[in-house]
Amino acid sequence: MSKSNPLQSLVEQKGWLLADGAIGTNFFKKGLETGYPPELWNAEQPDNVLWLHNAFIDAGSDIILTNSFGGTSYRLKLHNAESRVADLNFAAAKLARQAADASARDVLVAGSMGPTGELFSPLGALEMDAAIDAFSEQADALADGGVDIIWIETMSSVEEVQAAIAAAKKTGLPICATMTFDTAGRSMMGITPKAFTDLAVDSGLTGFGANCGIGPAELMDSVVKFDAKDEDILVIAKGNCGIPAYVEGEIHYHGSPELMAEYAIFARDAGAAIIGGCCGTTPQHIKAMHDKLTNTPSAPLDADRLQSVLGVAWKDIPDAPAGTSETKRARRRRRER
Repeated sequence: MSKSNPLQSLVEQKGWLLADGAIGTNFFKKGLETGYPPELWNAEQPDNVLWLHNAFIDAGSDIILTNSFGGTSYRLKLHNAESRVADLNFAAAKLARQAADASARDVLVAGSMGPTGELFSPLGALEMDAAIDAFSEQADALADGGVDIIWIETMSSVEEVQAAIAAAKKTGLPICATMTFDTAGRSMMGITPKAFTDLAVDSGLTGFGANCGIGPAELMDSVVKFDAKDEDILVIAKGNCGIPAYVEGEIHYHGSPELMAEYAIFARDAGAAIIGGCCGTTPQHIKAMHDKLTNTPSAPLDADRLQSVLGVAWKDIPDAPAGTSETKRARRRRRER
């Protein structure tokens, strides 16, 4: 693989890559208490962190995200751990690196950076320079720990994405970024998938896409609206495992492994090169997604079947979206002739 951009190289080899699933919701099964920061487990419960990374790799994940989603000083300050940004993020990267390097196949480590939880001025007190500094502290520690990619995720505002990208660029590593869109097709701060596409391309990202949200159906609505005019940028789909429900004192997600496997096929055929799961997605879901992707040939997106399986009335979906993997491969073949 190319050392400069191992992500693009691995996609070229395989055609699509499978990311991992949830971190926090899987840690609940290991005793993580609601409200307790998973990032502290990098120091306190490293065996459980390794267990989850290894479980996703065994299930077929080509990319694992570090246990560092809430690893900025702003998020850690809520738990009096703001002075531990460097060591907790470094530890997160080292644990994921250890699991990836132990695999017999190529597995990439993505350094997860989630939102600060703060609002930017004038709606809040966060200024751009302060945000860049916070993300830089995190990104530097992840890079020092050996990640292959900086992975910015679950963002809702343009300003925060831009701050995280500016910080990530200082590491010299490939950068991916995902935003979260709601049922109205916008992020919490009103950003559309099309607007995010423009930002991602203009920023020179390796990959961009959608994650989290309400479930795979709503995430697919965002994926089909991405307009990846730069054919070399990778589209990412990393949806929640269905809709959460509070059952007998615990949060449960309704998405079965079979449903998530179907979603994986739809995401790939809609043009996503990197497919994974977010909240509620277990190694069992990832295994089902891996098996389905491996055994189902690529095809143009079937909008009728998408509606039937995911139960959502889809509108304005072309028979073969311009961003589909098949279309990209056709363009590449024409270019190589």
